[in-house]
This record gives sequence, structure tokens and C-alpha cells, in this order.
Amino acid sequence: MSKNEFSCDCNMIHQEVVEKVLKNMPTEFIFKNLADLFRLIGDTTRCKILFALDQEEMCVCDLANTLNMTKSRVSHQLATLRKSGVIKCRKKGKEVYYTLEDEHIVKVFEVSLEHINHQK
Repeated sequence: MSKNEFSCDCNMIHQEVVEKVLKNMPTEFIFKNLADLFRLIGDTTRCKILFALDQEEMCVCDLANTLNMTKSRVSHQLATLRKSGVIKCRKKGKEVYYTLEDEHIVKVFEVSLEHINHQK
């Protein structure tokens, strides 16, 4: 059996490090919400929608055309994203336009995409 080169072989606890991390540890509620956000983004269709909305504010018809999907399928995903606070919408006459909710969502999406693009 070969020894894993990445396993820690020491028995020493670095108490100051442990205490610092525990002091700054978010609540279980925060971790649940964070996991929910990543689960939400973890769908390919929703990632495509987020990418499109990161580029331009768009209506359902434009998104459906851009992503080669039915308006119904796009609308269903938009409802999920909106309910979760990832996107927002505004109405102009009979049309509804969607965009990313705020700069935090923009940063999360763009930094994640940049990370993936640099792994090539």
C-alpha cells in the first residue's frame, strides 16, 4: 500500500489557526444558502441564461432565440432564478426584461467562468 503524499502525518493541532477559523465560521444557515446558490447555478441551462444576462438585459423571446429553447422552458428557468434572488425583471409595456440581480451575482458568475476558462 502506497502512502498518500497529501495526507498529514503530524499529530499537532495548530490551536491559533483552529480558533481563528472557528471565530470566523459562518452559521449553518449561511452555509445552507451558499450551497443552495451553487446548486442553483449548477444547471447547464441556467448557466447559459446567466451568461446571456451577464452580457445584456433580455426578454424571454430573445433568450429563447439566443439559446435555441422554447419560451416555456426559458420562462420556467427564469422563474426559478428569480425566486432565488439571482435575477430581477422589469416590465416595459407588454414586455418583461431580465437581468442579473446585482453586482454580487455578476462577480460570482464572472469569476467562476474565468476560473473555468483558465483551467484549459
